[in-house]
Amino acid sequence: MTNVQPDVLPHHAEPADRWRDRLRRWAVDSRNADVLAAMTAASLPWSTSATAILVVLWAIGLIPTLDWRLFVRNLAHPACALPLAFVALAILGVLWTDGTWSEGLRGIKPVAKLLVIPFLLCHFQRSERGMWVFVAFLGSCTLMMILSWIVLFFPALKLTRTVSDGVPVKNYIDQSQEFALCAFALALPALIAIRQHRLASTIGWTALMLAFIANMMFVVSARTALVYIPVLLVLFTALHLSRRAKPALIAAAIVAAGLVWSTSPYLRQRIADVATEYRGYESNTAVSTAQRLYYWRKSIGFIAEAPLFGHGTGSTRQLFAREAAGQTGLAAEVVSNPHNQTLNVAVQWGLLGGIVLYGMWLSHLLLFRGEGLAAWIGLVTVVQNFVSSLLNSHLFDFHEGWMYVLGVGVAGGMSLRAAMRRRSSDDSRVAVSLPNA
Repeated sequence: MTNVQPDVLPHHAEPADRWRDRLRRWAVDSRNADVLAAMTAASLPWSTSATAILVVLWAIGLIPTLDWRLFVRNLAHPACALPLAFVALAILGVLWTDGTWSEGLRGIKPVAKLLVIPFLLCHFQRSERGMWVFVAFLGSCTLMMILSWIVLFFPALKLTRTVSDGVPVKNYIDQSQEFALCAFALALPALIAIRQHRLASTIGWTALMLAFIANMMFVVSARTALVYIPVLLVLFTALHLSRRAKPALIAAAIVAAGLVWSTSPYLRQRIADVATEYRGYESNTAVSTAQRLYYWRKSIGFIAEAPLFGHGTGSTRQLFAREAAGQTGLAAEVVSNPHNQTLNVAVQWGLLGGIVLYGMWLSHLLLFRGEGLAAWIGLVTVVQNFVSSLLNSHLFDFHEGWMYVLGVGVAGGMSLRAAMRRRSSDDSRVAVSLPNA
């Protein structure tokens, strides 16, 4: 009796049958989801359209391979439940919005990306190829950093029309966010290489890390980066350095900051502009710092009008338009983004929205209490997003928001898998230590 392999089609099968068979095999291979996730991370620094397309393709490749039992169990975890609750709140908020229905529906879009986090957590809790995503992002950002130095001296080589020198595509805020994330993610591999006395790795990781930082200090940088970089440095020092090494790193950082300040006219000018722009607030002039202060003051007033449940999804622009009627200068500006994540959420969904937002941030912080590179990358991602969101609405922005979703989702899944292995190992040791019956 001849054994027939069920997955192999006979030679006389129709071409359509063969094509369907190839698609079926492709769909059940979880590696495709890993590759598409890595491609998504690699595309993020360069193109919003490519990222959006790849996210859809990733979802198509993921669905047939997802462990739905694990996914449902994960929904009880706050790291999964709170992003879903945030999206649900945004959808329900359309019902009481002060804006139009179309504005309310558009207001769901910035929040909707959080739906991807539970799927990433579930997939990379099973997959062992999560590091592919971070390597792809690092490689893409390294290429961007090299090109940034090139276009600083040869602006004609820019890939798109950008307003800042040294920015090949998009804008300096997005570029700073990705370069800072890469620099601090590399700090742990560099430290491990030093402890293991691997000279080549130490030089390589340290050189790449310093190249990212130098680009931000001497080429172009968002001033928000100057706020979260010291926070991330303190975090790294507190978590990963010995008691003797901590003062040495802090002293080195102070010396380095002094050298950068004395040798970087660009950085000095960026800091000096803050005082100049603040005076614009007093004179009702639309400049960056003045705009933020005005947006914040008006947003606090809007929150006071509806403190518990806010004005509804997508209402921010309508509220600013109401206040801008008949005004000039700063007071005439109409925006949908007050450049502060907490205010952005509270204007639309009040205290309830603020609780969900901070609960989600906290649940994701607690997800990365373990050790290892994945936990460190996840922790840097959450802390960077939280601090930068004091001066921006980075969770709702496309680039920074997807950095958060990918960083938390992939690193969180890897951390959950590592925690499961530790518990399994502990259970095995307990079982071995028990006396025989």
